[in-house]
Amino acid sequence: MVKQAYDGPILEIDKLSISFFTRLREIPAVMDFSVSVKPGEAVGLVGESGCGKSTVALGVMQDLGKNGRIVGGSIKFKGRDLGQMSDEELRDIRGSEIAMIYQEPMASLNPAMKIGRQLMEVPMIHAGMSEKEAYDRALMVVTDVKLPDPKRILDAYPHQLSGGQQQRIVIAMALMSEPSLLILDEPTTALDVTVEAAVVELVKDLGKKYGTSMLFISHNLGLVLETCDRICVMYSGEAVERGSIEDVFDEMQHPYTQALFRSIPLPGADKNARPLIAIPGNFPLPHERPKGCNFGPRCDYFEAGRCDAGDIVMSAVPGNDRHHTRCLKFQEIDWNAPLELAEVKTKGEIGEVVLKMDKLKKYYQVAANAMFGGGDTKVVKANEELTFEARESETLAIVGESGCGKSTFAKVLMGLETATEGQILLNGESIGGVPIEKRTTQNVADVQMVFQNPFDTLNPSMTVGRQIIRALEIFKIGKNEAERKKRMLELLDLVKLPREFANRMPRQLSGGQKQRVGIARAFAGDARIVVADEPVSALDVSVQAAVTDLLMEIQREHKTTLLFISHDLSIVRYLSDRVMVMYLGHVVELGDTDQVFSPPYHPYTEALLSAVPIADTRVKKKHIVLEGDIPSAMNPPPGCPFQTRCRWKSEVPGGLCETQVPPMRVLADGHQVKCHLSDQKFAEMEPVIEINVAAE
Repeated sequence: MVKQAYDGPILEIDKLSISFFTRLREIPAVMDFSVSVKPGEAVGLVGESGCGKSTVALGVMQDLGKNGRIVGGSIKFKGRDLGQMSDEELRDIRGSEIAMIYQEPMASLNPAMKIGRQLMEVPMIHAGMSEKEAYDRALMVVTDVKLPDPKRILDAYPHQLSGGQQQRIVIAMALMSEPSLLILDEPTTALDVTVEAAVVELVKDLGKKYGTSMLFISHNLGLVLETCDRICVMYSGEAVERGSIEDVFDEMQHPYTQALFRSIPLPGADKNARPLIAIPGNFPLPHERPKGCNFGPRCDYFEAGRCDAGDIVMSAVPGNDRHHTRCLKFQEIDWNAPLELAEVKTKGEIGEVVLKMDKLKKYYQVAANAMFGGGDTKVVKANEELTFEARESETLAIVGESGCGKSTFAKVLMGLETATEGQILLNGESIGGVPIEKRTTQNVADVQMVFQNPFDTLNPSMTVGRQIIRALEIFKIGKNEAERKKRMLELLDLVKLPREFANRMPRQLSGGQKQRVGIARAFAGDARIVVADEPVSALDVSVQAAVTDLLMEIQREHKTTLLFISHDLSIVRYLSDRVMVMYLGHVVELGDTDQVFSPPYHPYTEALLSAVPIADTRVKKKHIVLEGDIPSAMNPPPGCPFQTRCRWKSEVPGGLCETQVPPMRVLADGHQVKCHLSDQKFAEMEPVIEINVAAE
């Protein structure tokens, strides 16, 4: 099959409407949606969960299932209407001309088939290639996606690869038949930031090499800024603004786009002087959308009788026919007006040391042949000598990628695991070796946790109020049921949930509301220390701002010590007083936020900072992409744990990095770094992130 050269738009979506039909009603998922993708262009589709981004992608693939139907408009691929094609014509196009990369790589791979075989199937089916040609092509593409030892990878099964490697294989599979259009649906959500940076770099390079057009779906504005030429912002099933990256980021013309930017932390923003502004209200359900403008009920500029009078269409911004917005008032709004600052919050005084860790180690013994038991046992060194202190009212961020030991240390602190060596002192009392069932009620109430996924932490068969009262009973708070009920309602007030939510079941709440219930439960016993394990990573951007702000406010009021575990450095910079960077069980850097975010850095911190996508066109960023994957804690490299991926290693003489674990060095003002680099090399380090216009 020879592909025809085509010079019009590769993909042209015009006034598309998609609905899903249930027994009760028609639910419109996408309405009046238009976007086009030109040859070799990357277009970003941005919006929060439930706005219809993935539905658009499935519409392009003509894969809407039994209940989904295109009820208006058209989707044209290279000038041909996909809706008018037969199943056979669609089969020819899918996979060969249009390929899609999904969010969860493991769901796209067959666990029982070797990688090579899965890749070879694509050109053998679509292009009728011989087995030998298909193998050569697979080898070439696996080399293109920068995987080490391509022959070994082709001979491996999916479970033998890391998440980042699996995602690269899925990208390789999509590229096997050199598609004209590549749809990427949140392709990096499940990956660590440094791996994400490498995959994004890869997608950009491959787009150039193969001349592929891309539709990049994401909720991460920074990622879209780094990968796309144009952007389309969606809200509740409609496109609300579209234009080039510069148009939309620097001269936004829709209140929702503006509200999104106000709810993400940008470099240099101070959490107390410039708090994140959460978008008021909640996202409307598809069958409860308001009249007129969908964003109306949450908009600062809403005008009754005008914004809710009738349907609002996309209009071109005067002077720029490629920039469109769905807002009646966009020419009346002063887009450059300074933010009306919320009240300036004062940071609580940082008090006495509440928690002290001294040379904490946590090792696990696992069977070397874990599947069948027996054989030698191996030791997994999850935590190596963690030493730090946390004070009252302080936020200490613990940063690192998956597998670095962040959650293991949290489990030891909570008493879900016990320490192998070293000690943990809580208010001067040693608790590292005491499992949770032997801890006093006071100790359990003092250290509480807010988990990453609010959906898994609530009991689906108990009302919200009952779950909070249950926590109060366990912490022996309140003399009787009436006192506990009163305290439960106060806790709902604390996390800014209406009191009537006490009678609701978890399934009736949104993700952000569930996370608030989790926070209310953690504070039920007036916790001294709250371990927040990635508490906002599963939430939408605007909800993240509200939950983050809530945690800060409760901390100010209750003088709580917050241990904030995260891999999102932009939120860490905004939130934390001190930062601890972990890599493969070691603390590699520890200091206050300003020290960690400005040079000199540990080489790993430097790479982490470079990997964070920043949604600001004024920020200049040094580009550092780490080679290779994070080594396994079961088989760590000798010497410095980071030496296999470090770009500074050649600066250290005598192979020191490969043979000796570096000592923890104290630089200026208690800033600690575990590294062999000389003082002179540290002095030569340049900032990774530079803001050429000072953030207000």
